[in-house]
Amino acid sequence: MRFKIVFLVLCLCFLSLTAVAQKHRFKIHTVAFYNLENLFDSINDPNTLDEYSPIMNIKTNRSKAYLKKVKHMARVISEIGYENTGNAPAIIGICEVENRSVIEDLIRTNTLINKGYNIIHFDSPDARGIDVALLYKDAVFTPTGTVTYTLNLHDENSTKHITTRDQLLVSGMLENDPIHIIVNHWPSRRGGASRSESKRLAAATLNKHIIDSLQQLDPYAKIITMGDLNDNPIDSSLKSILKTTRKRSPTSGKALYNPFENYYKNGIGTTAYRDNWSLFDQIILSQPLLLKDYNTFRYYRASIFNKAYLITASGKYKGYPYRSWNRTGFSGGYSDHFPVYIQLIKAID
Repeated sequence: MRFKIVFLVLCLCFLSLTAVAQKHRFKIHTVAFYNLENLFDSINDPNTLDEYSPIMNIKTNRSKAYLKKVKHMARVISEIGYENTGNAPAIIGICEVENRSVIEDLIRTNTLINKGYNIIHFDSPDARGIDVALLYKDAVFTPTGTVTYTLNLHDENSTKHITTRDQLLVSGMLENDPIHIIVNHWPSRRGGASRSESKRLAAATLNKHIIDSLQQLDPYAKIITMGDLNDNPIDSSLKSILKTTRKRSPTSGKALYNPFENYYKNGIGTTAYRDNWSLFDQIILSQPLLLKDYNTFRYYRASIFNKAYLITASGKYKGYPYRSWNRTGFSGGYSDHFPVYIQLIKAID
């Protein structure tokens, strides 16, 4: 039943777009997010704890596994949203990357080298060296400003400072439209969801501060915040701190719309653990992206990219995302998360 409901929602979106198409020609861009599941190189960095990354458990042919992993990530990125646009995403946030070098290897693959991607990346203070980054196509997006925000955390049982991923804000022009994108990878649930919740509440508070600052400068700012939030759409970090809504027409002009809340309420997720699905990967939008005049880029639809080849076909984890790493090394898979994406449309006549 839940799949029928989601299908109905998508059909209504299609009918709405069809109505627009009857009056206008339009262009469409995909904006996506993907957790690349430990895209680390095969070289030990003495300045980080990257030796705990799964690739370091491989004793032979480590480079071969790395190259196949990169190739797999490139394939997925190239196909996200392709059915509607005929192209790879215009913009994609990524997380669980070790450094700029692995991202450069990614965009230089045969699959992506002609897509025109550029990189925005900063080394974060995360102890393992895990970073977030943004890929964008030079032909359609021009950055005008980038800044990282450090999330300051402390161990509740000591005065020890905890290092984690920065939040990356990229402002720029999607063609002629100003837009702001925040890429996140919030603290994990290690130790349990309840024990670690305060860290994600702190991450949400920082994210809300960034959004509020942008809206103070421009109440009509088009803002997209995306990432692996390690919380579901109904958790306190989203509902109490960011104050997200699943309704496209809320009463507050500053409300944030989370199109993935309806997916979650219908039992659909992006990652699985112990036979439970979670929807940690989300893309959230400010209200100006929801207007329906289509004279500038507006929100059209949201989806989870979960093609059959990204799903484990058999065995104990049948139906789960087909991940890259297991206890024996490289599994031949892709990621333990499905990518998520939205699409923006704009009338061109």
